[in-house]
Amino acid sequence: MTNQPTTPNIYAEFKQQVNMTAAELEKWLTTEESKSVGQNDGDGESIGHKSGRHIIQILQKKKADLTAEDEAHMRKVHAYISRHLAQGPHADKEHSRWRYSLMNWGHDPLKK
Repeated sequence: MTNQPTTPNIYAEFKQQVNMTAAELEKWLTTEESKSVGQNDGDGESIGHKSGRHIIQILQKKKADLTAEDEAHMRKVHAYISRHLAQGPHADKEHSRWRYSLMNWGHDPLKK
């Protein structure tokens, strides 16, 4: 796929919402908590877990090297995080499936 110019707004929104580094996300995706949440895509891996792997690739690229596929995924990530941040639990956010799911998508709601 050829490189396409990335819409500045989606890039900025993605960078603001994805508050985990590629290394943090990669480490997180190896945990049982990460693997315990999300909707299975039929192959044993959740959609969010697959998304996390794509997010790592995006974070490791220079902005100029992002593809149209990467931009489409950044839009998907932005929509998911925005939607799910509004649905958080009132108690025990730290150990919630809600937090684990968001972290699969590169956002730790407890991270300052």
